[in-house]
Amino acid sequence: MSEVTDRYPVTERNKVRRLHERGRHDYASVYEILDAAMICHVSYVIDGQPYCTPTAFWREGNHLYWHGSSASRMLRTQKPGTPVCVTVTHLDSLVLARCGFNHSVDYRSAMCFGNAHIIDDLDEKAKLLELMIDRFYPGRNAELRPSTTQELKATMVIGMNIDEASGKVRNKGVGDEEEDYALPIYAARIPVTQVIGTPEDCPRLVEGVPFPKGLAGFTPGRRLDEIMRESYKKTYGET
Repeated sequence: MSEVTDRYPVTERNKVRRLHERGRHDYASVYEILDAAMICHVSYVIDGQPYCTPTAFWREGNHLYWHGSSASRMLRTQKPGTPVCVTVTHLDSLVLARCGFNHSVDYRSAMCFGNAHIIDDLDEKAKLLELMIDRFYPGRNAELRPSTTQELKATMVIGMNIDEASGKVRNKGVGDEEEDYALPIYAARIPVTQVIGTPEDCPRLVEGVPFPKGLAGFTPGRRLDEIMRESYKKTYGET
């Protein structure tokens, strides 16, 4: 009987080598970092040349998905299945210390490894793209015009099981040498957040169309990472 675990195995590939106390290998910590984000960076190699592509992504269980044009070099390369590394980073604060060496940032990051594969089945692709919309904007897909067959064919969806992963978190703020705290030098943590602004309605919006109830959480001033986690739970629950 295989051992049941709630953590990714620590390997040479996902081991946190520097400041290992910041490392996170449990599913819950990695998933929380992923689910608070909308954009990831997908790294891969084509003919010996490394590339890194930013793209929107979403998670279902231990699977990650992203999409793009069927003409995309990245996606065409990943079609037969290729090793990729998917990363996500949240910048939470700037840290000003009393010496240059101790200047830093507070952050949350995740690095996921696996083999990317294309989703060929048209029905499965359509379902995944619908779920992508609802993952970001709960309940919105039911209000939209259905995608046409041509639109689905022009869109490629890539999936990846997370074989290995690690998270890394710094949230300590200023960390100076003990003898430096007495120096008359300004030091502080400066919070950094992405927040929602006031919606700018399409100038060709049909008169009388109201703001969707499903977007009630997208109120000006709210943090985007909080909304993303909230939207994920509304769509998928606590998985």
